[in-house]
Formats: sequence, structure tokens, C-alpha cells
Amino acid sequence: MSFQNPVFIPGPTNIPESLRKACDMPTIDHRSPLFGQILHPAREGVRKVLKSESAEVFIFPSTGTGGWETALSNTLSPGDTVLAARNGMFSHRWIDMCQRHGLTVEVVETPWGQGLPATRYAEILAADKQHRIKAVLATHNETATGVRSDIAAVRRALDEAGHPALLFVDGVSSIASMDFRFDEWGVDCAVTGSQKGFMLPPGLAIVGFSDKAMAATKTAKLPRTFFDVHDMAKGYANNAYPYTPAVGLLNGLNEACRMLLDEGLENVFARHHRIAEGVRAAVRAWGLELCAAAPEVYSDTVSAICTPEGFNATDIVSHAAQTYGVAFGTGLGEVAGKVFRIGHLGSLTDVMTLSGLATAEMCMKDLGLDITLGSGVAAAQDFYRATPALTRKEAA
Repeated sequence: MSFQNPVFIPGPTNIPESLRKACDMPTIDHRSPLFGQILHPAREGVRKVLKSESAEVFIFPSTGTGGWETALSNTLSPGDTVLAARNGMFSHRWIDMCQRHGLTVEVVETPWGQGLPATRYAEILAADKQHRIKAVLATHNETATGVRSDIAAVRRALDEAGHPALLFVDGVSSIASMDFRFDEWGVDCAVTGSQKGFMLPPGLAIVGFSDKAMAATKTAKLPRTFFDVHDMAKGYANNAYPYTPAVGLLNGLNEACRMLLDEGLENVFARHHRIAEGVRAAVRAWGLELCAAAPEVYSDTVSAICTPEGFNATDIVSHAAQTYGVAFGTGLGEVAGKVFRIGHLGSLTDVMTLSGLATAEMCMKDLGLDITLGSGVAAAQDFYRATPALTRKEAA
């Protein structure tokens, strides 16, 4: 693998040089007022990226998986029932975590490649007259299949049923890359991490709690220590953590939020959509299909591309790494060996994307697939030329 080539995995993503420098800082006293000058602007920046006026933002030294555990352990009690759909590897893993915590999970099995079944959620919630269900899990962007789900539709299902369950959203591969509306969608716990849309190294679990979720923490009985939001809140009030924070990453997060907000969130989302559309044009030109079942669920951060039956898609990923020094994503779970994934999120440009598409073409050609070299690249070029990117002046 070459350090000179960009990566095309759906996280960790490419790191802008300014963020690398922001993370590379001298040691400071993390219990001093100086640390507060890093911590509090970073939390406020995340709140703005979430499009929230009031979310309580907690940032743990962890990853998105730790964010899942933060949401569960701070708001629920042993034996509580949660509602979740299994439509990909990451929804599966969150369900598994719930079960390991002694929660009862009502699982809606959903074909991989489809979005969350909001209509089925509505039926189940309406039938739950005793309000056994305490939380609804929603994976906004299923990274394994390249599927984006409609979180607003899940919120409508809750509201129309008059159901008080909390709404937990996994936004690990969507927040800071695709439109996310914490307040408007009535999200109670939003989970993400530092290594995707925020363009940082792995190491931070970033979680937003609503007032309703904070109220639930007062009666929740699941055990938590490291991920206790009350301990964290007490630390924040004194410009500190209850333990040692990842100071450099927090400084990088502060800078990442500034970069995103300076670009303008709508421009960030438009950039991701535009780059993703170029990738999708290439896939069509190759004569291949996406794992995502329909355009309305296409992800703007990752494309899972199906290869012909009998062909091992993982060979493309291995060949790209060994021969060309380029990283793509493998298929996971039910789609292992059936798809390869191109991540197109974070710090990425048209030119970088074209290099990834060209490499994918070379790999498929090398491995005997019926691919015309240049076909996908040309299709993406045509799209990018017809829909020019915003200039710095326009983005400002």
C-alpha cells in the first residue's frame, strides 16, 4: 500500500494537511482553562454540524461503536425492549450489542440493499399500546451496502403512533457528509465518529443527546462507567474530563468543524452528492449494479458495487492493494465476496475520485471482467464537466 495514494474506503477517510497539523500539538495540561478553549468550541461546532440548537454533545476517546454503547447504557435498563431493523452489517452489530446488554430486541429482518422499513416500524409502534418499546434504532447510512434511510419517515412513524420511544440514530458514515437534522427529525441520540465526515484519525466517539434522552439517563439502570454522560458533564463544567482526553484529536475536531462550517454545510452535502453521482455514472458505464436497491436509498458516502455471480469481489480489493497500492472496501456479512465498496466521503475531490475509478477499472480488467478501460472514468468525467464544482467564492 502506498502512503501517496488517497484511500477509497468508507472510513477512515483522507486527512487534510491542516487537520493533521491541528492534531499534532504540544502536550498541555488537560485540567487547565487552556483545554477548555479546545473542548468547548469543538462541542459547539459539532452541535452546529448536527443542526441542533440544544443537543448535549459528548465526545469520548473511542469510536462509533463506543458511541452506540453510550446511547444504550445511559438511557435504558436491563430487559427494556428496542425496535431495530437488520438491513446490513452495522445495524446487525448494533442489534448484537443490545442483546449483549440484556435488552430485548424486536428485529425487523430487511433485505440487505433496502432502507429502513418505516411503514413496518409504524405498524409495530401503533400496535405497542403498552409502550414496551423504549427505543427505536435507525442506521442512517448502512456502510456495508451503501444504503441511506429516511430518518424523517421513522420520526413520523413514532409521532403518528403517539409513541414515546427514544429515537437513536447511527450517523457514523453520514454526519458531516450528508444532510442530518437532529432537531427537525426529533433525534434523541445521534452517534458518529471522528474518522469519516470529520476527516480525522479514528479515536473519538461523538454523541448528541436530546433533552428527552438526558431525562432518561436519570432512571436508566444499565451499567456504565467509562461512558457515563453525567461524569462527562461534570468534567466539562470544569474544563476537563473524568479521565485523560485525546487532546490532539479534540483540537483537530475543533478545526474540522471550522472547515465544514466555513465551506457551508449545504455545500458540503452538495459536494458529496456530486462526487457520488460521478461514481454512480461510472458503475452504470461498467454495466454493473449497486447493492442499494433504488436511487432513493443511494448513499452519497459509499457505493457498494455488485460483481457478476461467481466472481469473488474481494479479489478486486486485494489486487488493488497489492498491484496499485490503492485501498477499496471489501464486502461484509451477507454481501462478502459479492460487492466491493468505493468510499467517497470526507476530504475528496473530482480528480481524486477519477483516480480511484481508473484503478478499479484496471483491477477488473486485470481479473478478467468484461470492462472497457476508460468507460467508467469517461462517464464520471462527463458528469463532472457538466456539473462543475462550486468555486471557493461561490462556497463562501
